[in-house]
Amino acid sequence: MMTIPNILTISRILLIPVIVILYYFQPAYSEAPIFSWFNFSLVAAYAVVSITDYFDGFLARKMDMTSKLGEFLDPVADKLMVSTALILLVDYYPVESHWYITLSAIIIIAREILVSALREWMGTIGKRSNINVSWIGKVKTFMQIFAILFLLYQQPFFGLPSFEIGIILLLTATFLTLWSGFIYLKSGMKTLKA
Repeated sequence: MMTIPNILTISRILLIPVIVILYYFQPAYSEAPIFSWFNFSLVAAYAVVSITDYFDGFLARKMDMTSKLGEFLDPVADKLMVSTALILLVDYYPVESHWYITLSAIIIIAREILVSALREWMGTIGKRSNINVSWIGKVKTFMQIFAILFLLYQQPFFGLPSFEIGIILLLTATFLTLWSGFIYLKSGMKTLKA
């Protein structure tokens, strides 16, 4: 069912390779004018992908266009978007000096896989509704998106240190990832015992 929300979700998935290409086409810092253009395009593309994440869900609810395809594709697009960006950041920042970025990426990606598996399992036993998105999960997603945007930008943002801001947001998102993951697991274990 190709509704506007589903088209937005699919476009989000299709933009991910564009983000990867822009990332790898970034020249060195010494070539600042070209670097700035590529870097700005990379951040703008990721921002567009992030914004469509909000709009596809908003339009689906507002226009009563929710569908099984949308329910399946939306979380897939989210996980692909975040996982790809985190892998690119791990590639960019050396593990030796920025191990906390690598550790955060591992925790966030592992949690996404774990929660997806939990939801899938809950779906097979007819209790998928027991595992709904919590407000912590929404705040975590918001933090992740802004952390990634600041870390991808790699340059001062209106005089603000984008790297430091990105790290604070990423570490906060990692904490919320662990917290929300624990809540999901707790809900799953309650269902298992019932």
